[in-house]
Amino acid sequence: MTGIEGVLTVDLGAVAANWSQLAAAAPGDVGAAVKADGYGLGAAPVARALLAAGCRHFFVAHLAEGLAVREAIGPGPMVAVLNGFPPGAEGGEGLMPVLNGLADAAAWTAAARQAGRALPAILHVDTGMARLGLDAGEVERVAADHGLLAGLDLRYVMTHLACADAPEHPLNAEQARRFRAACVRLPPAPRSFANSAGLFLGPEFGSDLGRPGCALYGINPTPGRANPMRQVVRLEAPILQVREIPAGASVGYGASWTALRPSRIATVAAGYADGYLRALSGRAAGILAGRPVPLVGRVSMDLITFDVTDMPLPSPGDRIGLIGPGQTPDDLAFAAGTIGYEILTSLGARYRRDHIGA
Repeated sequence: MTGIEGVLTVDLGAVAANWSQLAAAAPGDVGAAVKADGYGLGAAPVARALLAAGCRHFFVAHLAEGLAVREAIGPGPMVAVLNGFPPGAEGGEGLMPVLNGLADAAAWTAAARQAGRALPAILHVDTGMARLGLDAGEVERVAADHGLLAGLDLRYVMTHLACADAPEHPLNAEQARRFRAACVRLPPAPRSFANSAGLFLGPEFGSDLGRPGCALYGINPTPGRANPMRQVVRLEAPILQVREIPAGASVGYGASWTALRPSRIATVAAGYADGYLRALSGRAAGILAGRPVPLVGRVSMDLITFDVTDMPLPSPGDRIGLIGPGQTPDDLAFAAGTIGYEILTSLGARYRRDHIGA
């Protein structure tokens, strides 16, 4: 065994180019979702690359993520925490909470009174996700009494699309209608609407601030059509061992694959602990010397096996491509029966991450 780790290469130049492409086409400003450690690719280097490209609005899910991004990019640009602040964290450390209900708003207005100044915030309105955000009743309460938001420096009112990746879904237009109706009843503020796919839905979904995420990282925001974004990720893992097996021999747990002919099997240092999903068992391929080689046997925690019988004899230390040219995150997601988001955010910490193109 070689002990060589897999290598995850992140093209920060492609991330920046994807943001610039979206920003050039959008009617308003365009921010960036860098939550989940920049969709698994490294929030700090991703945020710095986006900052250099001109991005000034960043979104994370949790307070700790926000603190890390703030440290990476310094003071000035907006860093908003989508899940809001936990109790006792009202100081914010230069971050901005998304207020997901009137209880959040009350806590933030109390913090504003204590601080003796208006505190910036984003108000989230639920228009069809039924997760976070002011529901219809809370919107009506605020409409009747704007004092419920007294002391807030309301930077944006936002909502989130549920079905933007299905352009014909009727909920898209209904959410746009609900959002317009809600904004009329709330204190005036700029609006933040479209996610990655929403930016491609047309002018009805334009707003003062778009919030793309997946498209920045090369995932197709227009399923069923050609991907307009640049690919960002390349993942390669080393061959640890190559062995010859006879016809009738099985490979891996459960003996789920049996050789129908004398075969050559390459064992590779990656597995479901590294985010190479177990659901890919028997359904995916790797890329060796520019050609696909089938994944055989079950994906295990640390190892996967490929049939390289029809390839020139590889050597331990040679690398098999798991994501990259010939196999995008969306391709791998299709094989696993999931979405590209899960592929990227599952990529484990054992890969060496190389950031290029900054």
